[in-house]
Amino acid sequence: MNDLERAIADGAAEFARTRMRHTHSSHGWDHVVRVVKTAERIAASEVAADPFIVAVAAVMHDIARGEEDRSNGTVCHAEAGSEMARRFLLQRGLDPARADHIADCILTHRFRNHHAPATIEAKILFDADKLDSIGAIGVGRAFLFSGEIGARLHNDNSMVHGTDAYSEEDTAYREYMVKLRLVKETLLTVEGRRIAAGRHAFMEEFFSRLRGEIEGND
Repeated sequence: MNDLERAIADGAAEFARTRMRHTHSSHGWDHVVRVVKTAERIAASEVAADPFIVAVAAVMHDIARGEEDRSNGTVCHAEAGSEMARRFLLQRGLDPARADHIADCILTHRFRNHHAPATIEAKILFDADKLDSIGAIGVGRAFLFSGEIGARLHNDNSMVHGTDAYSEEDTAYREYMVKLRLVKETLLTVEGRRIAAGRHAFMEEFFSRLRGEIEGND
């Protein structure tokens, strides 16, 4: 990065960390740090990727997560965060085309919306964020989130579909059934898919064992 890029990247990190000071732990600053590291790891395997775009998009990708949590999911943090990031970056002197590129990466990083990642940088951010939702860390985050919203410990298959997010039935198991078990097949980079294989297998075994223990079979 050149001096201007470094100053913008540092400012973006400070802005994001300040905005996320009161965000729920399941999507808080620790999550962002992991996503940045994973995004940089994937970017190193993609020669066409712009490290600056990847780094800034990753550090800012959840800056509107608090708004989504406080609205019980009615605000899309990807859409809101994309606009926040664009305004911040333009104010810091980044050229409009690159500000738009970073904003687009943030807009398209979410699993549950209709915006598809198109650039390699957007695909890297998408994969890095999704990888943090599976494997051992994904299991931990799923239970942490369900605790944050007051959900039950577990519900069975009959109660998973047709239940609402941010409700008592929004358990870690529901999250596994409606999202996490599908993540591996959505990843867009070679390195992302490679990392996902082992994480998916662990997560699959964990929830299979959990279901068995709940049912008294183990």
